[in-house]
Amino acid sequence: MDSYPWLEIINYLCKHQTKTPADLEILKRKATRLYHCPLFKNSILLQAYHKLVDEKRIPRDSLLEENLKIHRVRSWSGVAVIAVLTHPFPCPGQCLFCPRQEDLPVSYLDNEPAVMRAISSRYSAKEQFLNRLHSLAATGHLTEKIELIILGGTWSALPHPYQEIFIKECFDAANDQESSSLAESQKLNETANHRIIGINVETRPDFINPEELKLLRKLGVTKVEIGVQSLDDQILLLNRRGHDVEATIKATQLLKDSGFKVCYHIMPNLYGSTLEKDREMFQHLFSDERFRPDFLKIYPTAIVKEAPLYQLWQEKKYKPYSIKEMINLLKEAKSCIPIYNRVERIIRDIPANRIVAGPAKISNLREVVMQELKKEGHPCQCIRCREIKKAYSPQVKLKLFRLDYQSSQGKEIFLTFENYHRTNLYALLRLRISSSFYHQTTTIFPALEKRALIRQLRTYGLPLPLKTRRSTSAQHQGLGKKLMAEAEKIIHQEFPSLRGLAVISGVGVREYYRHLGYRLKDTYMIKDF
Repeated sequence: MDSYPWLEIINYLCKHQTKTPADLEILKRKATRLYHCPLFKNSILLQAYHKLVDEKRIPRDSLLEENLKIHRVRSWSGVAVIAVLTHPFPCPGQCLFCPRQEDLPVSYLDNEPAVMRAISSRYSAKEQFLNRLHSLAATGHLTEKIELIILGGTWSALPHPYQEIFIKECFDAANDQESSSLAESQKLNETANHRIIGINVETRPDFINPEELKLLRKLGVTKVEIGVQSLDDQILLLNRRGHDVEATIKATQLLKDSGFKVCYHIMPNLYGSTLEKDREMFQHLFSDERFRPDFLKIYPTAIVKEAPLYQLWQEKKYKPYSIKEMINLLKEAKSCIPIYNRVERIIRDIPANRIVAGPAKISNLREVVMQELKKEGHPCQCIRCREIKKAYSPQVKLKLFRLDYQSSQGKEIFLTFENYHRTNLYALLRLRISSSFYHQTTTIFPALEKRALIRQLRTYGLPLPLKTRRSTSAQHQGLGKKLMAEAEKIIHQEFPSLRGLAVISGVGVREYYRHLGYRLKDTYMIKDF
């Protein structure tokens, strides 16, 4: 590799600025003729580029980085996502649909990508984190802002000492140094080069209670995914889920009133369900204010040999929907999604060769559904489908939109910056007036007493290094600060009895809120008026 004039090649690519990956391919071919070198893959050029930057022989070139990036879509939401898997522990559930394999977390299979990475790392949180971090960096993705997703089933059922060690290892990996405690590691991460701006865990609704929420906040968790699966008690019972719908209702309210972002896992085509029941379920998710999640993962029931449901299918006691039926159901489900919800997935990441029957074998089910909706002139309005991604232009005039809706006995105020036709979403803020305000009840966390809650602040678009701006990205253009100022104005003018605001800030974003006048209390960033 050292035999090639890398400095001249990279400088040539930087000097002749390319606006698109297609332009870069043309420029690369010109470079091969000019420097008598092969047509290098982007990964090789990125490696050479990063080496020269690290040696301070050339300055950073964010445009070249973006065009050399591999799997560019992975960071189009503005952050780098790192998923790690916990060590196998016994699961409290006995669900019909969950696969069980020896020495694996329940509901996971050994040839799923995240599982394979975990096995190769011997389930070490630190090794998984570092391997993914280095992989993202090697393929051109910025890793200064990280969303940490913890997989492995029911997080709340894991031993508490293990939870703390696991998350501390992730923070230590991000900080590139060992700390004596989780609190110390979190403090270091506030100003680290790789900042964990949010932590997601998955659990069951019947495990959510005040003590669990206190532990989650101590760990730095900001988003909770709960396995709702169905809104029908009879279907939950038939599938041996172990909780009822009321548990979901209570968990949703507790989580929202504590500032957490809430994601539901929903499974159409469960044993005992019908197309009509599933249609009603998707409508009910957002028409009933007791639910209305912020995020949704739709996992069509998959038949795998490792799950008890497989035997029912063999005995012809369970019949999966046809591919056409599932596609039509998901199209109808998509039409129910309000603009404040983000549909994160429409399929589990189970390899198709492990699924023996049913529409879950279609690994690109989401793309198929989206293509059909587009043909019919009914594009989805969810957040993911409207995120600006790479298409930002400073010439587009943005408008501030506000949507108020009731949710879990409280009030949600959803603020967004969008284009005039609302086809592109640039930034959003979720402001909550909790149920304790309306019903005069006490809060779990003292920091939230008589304060409104900011549950999410997010700017979309191409990620940028900290303290930099670029005309092709919506990030670092001041949109977040404007949304924060609008939220403060709303509370000051419309809710004068509230003393101020509290933000469920990720550890790595605390410095941002300090610059806006917020201070740390009970793991929240607060500001009084």
